[in-house]
Amino acid sequence: MLPGSIQISGETLSGAEIRDICESLRENSVRLLSLRGCQLSERDFGHVCRGVAESRSLAQLNLNLGIVSNINRVKQLAEALKANRSVQSLFLHGSPLTDAGLALLNPALSIHPSLVALDLGDCMLGDEGINLICGLLPPDGAKSGLKELTLSANPGITSKGWGRLAIAVAHSSQLRVLNLDYNPLGDQVAGMLAVAVASSRTLEVLDLEGTGLTNQSAQTLLDMVENYPTALRTLILAENNISPELQQQISDLLSEGEEEEETEAREVTAREKNPWICQNSKSS
Repeated sequence: MLPGSIQISGETLSGAEIRDICESLRENSVRLLSLRGCQLSERDFGHVCRGVAESRSLAQLNLNLGIVSNINRVKQLAEALKANRSVQSLFLHGSPLTDAGLALLNPALSIHPSLVALDLGDCMLGDEGINLICGLLPPDGAKSGLKELTLSANPGITSKGWGRLAIAVAHSSQLRVLNLDYNPLGDQVAGMLAVAVASSRTLEVLDLEGTGLTNQSAQTLLDMVENYPTALRTLILAENNISPELQQQISDLLSEGEEEEETEAREVTAREKNPWICQNSKSS
């Protein structure tokens, strides 16, 4: 039987329901476990963590909206992730982790062999937390790291912290998606991020919705997209003080880049199928 999913939102879970969830985890019949915004006792949370530790099928774990509500739960989750080898995506959006909680969780995240997507949006993080996160974005040639990172709505991070992240992104050979929406970034941080995007060889999606940007940021980003080859395909700038014209210009340029890549891919495929075509045209 192929692993399935357990998705529950906003409910108070009984001991019997938790036992069923844990049994499914131990039987490796769950690929996705989502307990978004649910209420469960400290004891039952511990049972779930032990089930996560034993599961070999679990690929996505969603504990968004306050499930990981105290330091004791952070410690239990960290222990579970140290034992688990299969989780690829971890969602903790809306958990009051703070930098102290992330410091407890970080050792498990750093050594996890499969983790590629992490959501720490609205987790009350600051600059110390950013320093830890940058360790999950190893530079070129180092160990594997995150491919998707969400840090939405963490207003405690300063421009110094965002600058540190921009440097890590510039040197990360793996990050493809970066969500920074609803942080008070401003034009200065946007300029640093533009440099990071221009340096990155893999970043395809950057979400800057509602981050306090103006036309100044948009012009910098436009120049970057227009003059430097990047992997960027999607740049979200909604809910900023940016003119629709500038947003459209950026969108059009990104679309052109995507169309050119698709054309090149088709040409490569054609040459692979008919290698003589290329040789013949050269001789002509």
